[in-house]
Amino acid sequence: MANNSFTLEDDVVSINDHRSIPERLQILARNFWWTWNPQGQQIFRELSPLTWERSNHSAVDVLHDVSYTELSARLNDSDFLKKVQSVLDDFDSYMEAKDTWARRQSTKFSAPVAYFSAEFGFHESLPIYSGGLGVLSGDHTKSASDLGIPFIGISLLYRNGYFQQHIGADGWQQESYPHYDPVRLPLELVTKEAGGRLLNSVEIGHSTVHFQAWRLLVGRAVIYLLDTNLPENDQHFQGLTAHVYGGNVDTRIGQEIVLGVGGVRLLRSMQIEPAVFHMNEGHSAFLTLELLREQIKQGRDFQQAQAAVRARCIFTTHTPVPAGHDRFSSELLEHTLGRFWSDTGLNHDQLMAYGRINAGEQQELFTMTVLALKMSRAANGVSQLHGEVSREMWEELYPERKVNEVPIGHITNGIHTPSWATAKAHEFWNKRLGVDWTAKLIDTQYWSKLENGDIATDEELWALRYILRRDLVEFVRQRLRSQLLHSDTESSVTIDHALSPDALTICFARRFATYKRGPLIFRDLDLIIELVNHPDHPIQFVFAGKAHPRDNEGKRFMQRIVEIARHPQLVGKVVFIENYDMNVGRYLVSGADVWLNTPRRPLEASGTSGQKIVIHGGLNLSILDGWWREGFNGSNGWSIGEDISETDLELQDEKDSGSLYRTLTEQVIPEFYRRDAQGVPKAWIRRIRSAMRSLVPIYNTDRMVAEYVTRYYMPR
Repeated sequence: MANNSFTLEDDVVSINDHRSIPERLQILARNFWWTWNPQGQQIFRELSPLTWERSNHSAVDVLHDVSYTELSARLNDSDFLKKVQSVLDDFDSYMEAKDTWARRQSTKFSAPVAYFSAEFGFHESLPIYSGGLGVLSGDHTKSASDLGIPFIGISLLYRNGYFQQHIGADGWQQESYPHYDPVRLPLELVTKEAGGRLLNSVEIGHSTVHFQAWRLLVGRAVIYLLDTNLPENDQHFQGLTAHVYGGNVDTRIGQEIVLGVGGVRLLRSMQIEPAVFHMNEGHSAFLTLELLREQIKQGRDFQQAQAAVRARCIFTTHTPVPAGHDRFSSELLEHTLGRFWSDTGLNHDQLMAYGRINAGEQQELFTMTVLALKMSRAANGVSQLHGEVSREMWEELYPERKVNEVPIGHITNGIHTPSWATAKAHEFWNKRLGVDWTAKLIDTQYWSKLENGDIATDEELWALRYILRRDLVEFVRQRLRSQLLHSDTESSVTIDHALSPDALTICFARRFATYKRGPLIFRDLDLIIELVNHPDHPIQFVFAGKAHPRDNEGKRFMQRIVEIARHPQLVGKVVFIENYDMNVGRYLVSGADVWLNTPRRPLEASGTSGQKIVIHGGLNLSILDGWWREGFNGSNGWSIGEDISETDLELQDEKDSGSLYRTLTEQVIPEFYRRDAQGVPKAWIRRIRSAMRSLVPIYNTDRMVAEYVTRYYMPR
């Protein structure tokens, strides 16, 4: 079907095919390429600053509110027209580019990579993500596009998103769920060649659940979002794809059937035959059962069918604790998948065997990760330590192997640096490195130039830090004022003077799971009060994050932070920002002098938030877990604790907090405030240079996706 078939790089068509500039702007607004192009963002911001802010930076919303007549008139401004034309030409050049990394590496893809993920975090204006897994998926997609990898993503369209967060007067998180209209999102309904919706269906229990798909363009990559909100479905199933990780276990397994089985059926209906199926976490692992069903229906015997599926699937696990992996009972599997599974001719015990470590153990639950591991040709964790933890966790699945021979490798996560670099950071490096610096992210020699002051002087780097810290301070004051509208806990006087552009600024922002230990820094509250209020070298804290709606312990951790932020001696110097999203995250990772990360080791599979600060001149202060265990070299930030994990959790908390306080008081604070005659902290700047040289070219998704290509995606 011509309008739905996947376009390979050789067949990309220019958008500049005699369309008018307003038409080309509409095309641009519906391709998330602009989300990592600051000039593109500026165009939409200029057209309607109010709509831009109100819509959380939605280009589609801006063009909805700006009439064709107004747009045409605005384009009569020669300066504005020149900016628009420049961005459109850059977009055109990007989409047409032949000299991509994939082409230079002679990577030959006969078909696209199909990447399945339960969430994608591309931008704050499309809130179909909850946290790190989604943001990683989004960054993976953007780098696949940049590198020229033919790439398709499969997920669900969550019309109510994750949730909007409000902190009550008691400090407790409250959730609300707005409805997002696809018409106001950069989505296009997938249709049949003859017209009308392209509908597919899956079997869930005794019901047939229909779904449609929406297409989202992300540079040269294509994402398909599956949607069950259709009149053909019973009301219960209409809401199946409404919320990110919403509902009970029945909702969870239903979503995973739509994602995995439905995703394969969508591709088949569009005549797309992927080169490889990449399962990002176990949520989509049912896709392997659909592929198996296909093979059996084509006449292959059980062993041949299973081998054919394994040859085309790879799996990435992100969860370092057994309790975090989806598990379903035999009764639930029989009820929800019985009708689907009967088409294979295999019995229920054979189905359960795919999700059990011990196939004959009748009491063992069905685990999605076990299914994915059994049905993949390759599997990986997301950092070196996480690979080790995963091999130990699933050793029992491979009784004939030693633990170091368990076939789970690792590819350490990265970030899509252009997406996370603020407009001011882009401008700073454009002037000093050239506008093509984002195309050289994996060139270690290129970034080694930052070790000395030839590219950027110490004074210029220190000026950048002040610019970005000021932006964070003013953003926080604005958000606190907004929070004041529905709270009586802060005064406008406090808000107007919250934070200081001169103080050492420490940020902590992430999902409020208990293992991340958000309150650890406040274990000795008296010391923190002293440090925050020091007359000569004060520190200040900005916190943000969401707890899962059903995670009451995580909410209590957050409530503790909020209570501390309201302490009379800490008001305005410790702040909590509501409704954490990618926009809030971008301000924090750019404005932070120090990024604090205190997970209970080894439970941080990788983490990527600390990678986002480096291009802004920020430094990490973190537990030696996840990516930081690999990235820390002694001069590019600071470590908390030792490279060991205690079995006594209270002892580990005590040791880690003690190490944190010593490092903060003996190294971080003195180094930040030790200035030369020009007021520049020379040792601090040397550490920034070391961080940029050693971290920027390694901890990015260009390097990460290139590793997936060479190690896992390429045909074997």
